[in-house]
Amino acid sequence: MSDESRTESPEGAENERDLDAEATPQHAADTEIEEESEGTPQHAAGAVDQGGMSGTQRFRTALLGRSGGRQILIDVLTTFFAFVLAFVVGGILMIVSDPEVSSKFAYFFGRPGDALQASADKVFGAYGALARGALGGIGPITETTAQAAPLICAGLGVALAFRAGLFNIGGQGQAIWGAILSAWVGFSLPMPIVLQCVAAVILGILGGAVWGGLVGLLKAKAGAHEVIVTIMLNYIAAGMLAYLLTTTAFQRPGRTDPISPVVDWNATFARIDGTRLHLGFLLALLAAVGVWFLLERTSIGFAIRAVGANPHASATAGMSVARTTIITMAIAGGLAGLGGVMSSLGPTVTGFPDPLSAGLVGSVGFDAITVALLGRSKPVGTVLAGLLFGALHAGGLAMQSQAGTPLTLTIVLQALIVIFVAAPALVTSILPFIKGRPSTPNVPAGALS
Repeated sequence: MSDESRTESPEGAENERDLDAEATPQHAADTEIEEESEGTPQHAAGAVDQGGMSGTQRFRTALLGRSGGRQILIDVLTTFFAFVLAFVVGGILMIVSDPEVSSKFAYFFGRPGDALQASADKVFGAYGALARGALGGIGPITETTAQAAPLICAGLGVALAFRAGLFNIGGQGQAIWGAILSAWVGFSLPMPIVLQCVAAVILGILGGAVWGGLVGLLKAKAGAHEVIVTIMLNYIAAGMLAYLLTTTAFQRPGRTDPISPVVDWNATFARIDGTRLHLGFLLALLAAVGVWFLLERTSIGFAIRAVGANPHASATAGMSVARTTIITMAIAGGLAGLGGVMSSLGPTVTGFPDPLSAGLVGSVGFDAITVALLGRSKPVGTVLAGLLFGALHAGGLAMQSQAGTPLTLTIVLQALIVIFVAAPALVTSILPFIKGRPSTPNVPAGALS
């Protein structure tokens, strides 16, 4: 018996170890990982270094860092060539739409120089005028900033809603209410110089916030889709502006047309004398910083990003999706309302703002959608996109007057830029060298597990 016991003892020990492994699944998993890693680089990479980070973690960090940097480079190149393609297509449209230039292509094979010279003169002349009108001196540069300020603010409102998974098409209506209330304070409530301007700005932001918060409330409590609600509220805001301009509270005395009194000097944004650079542009930059801080450094911003990524998982984690939706739309509406404030309080070349009218806000709310898309819903990107569109607006008049190019071409350029930027696959299919060959590093099996 003792010999048998001694003979069977290794098996018994094996059985005991098997039972222990079955009783502890984590131990079994660790054993599997160790067995798979033996004799492979993974085993060596798994050793913990003196800094406390394993070789696998260092390998993963290095690999993801390289791939992340490569993706950023691809994004930058794609955006750059999206602009190039947009301007190329715009140049083709200039050539085709100009009868004098296009007529020279009738004898292109006989005298190709005439057609090429005329095309170059047309395209480079138009784009040169566009650049001079946007950046050709202190006057054009400040005109660009004045045009960009409302676009940046309204674009931030649309971009913030995008980050929460909401499509805020109501920037136009929110900007209209911002312009209505700020202009009303400006011409109806005389106050000291600083106080009246501050009150006008605050009331304009609140007007946009209420109009945007109403959308969030209807979506959160009634399940109404924000796209339909915002579109309808745009019409309501425009209609209410048209009505208010016929009332004694808003219509200029002695006038029968729908126009308001001029905003008081005390409520007008301060500006650098002789330029269009005014306080509103600084407020737009501060708003961008505020949106960045909100999204990246606050719990509300974290909830906004989480709900935008996955509302169901956010709700499971204990976040209130309804509350986040209402707060997001209210803040987005306030930002768009600030864009309307820029239109009603920003001084023109005369030093005074344009009076409130049905077309004062223009299409700021709709242009803000393209600005947010071009800026990829990021605060810095939105600022840069707003400056670009402001430059296109400012340079469009110079392109029309100096090169004889229709002003509507700048709208076509904006549309082309958005199309190419919003469809990076289209750009990379036209220019496949942007992506290059995909890198396939020789990663051992299980190295990233």
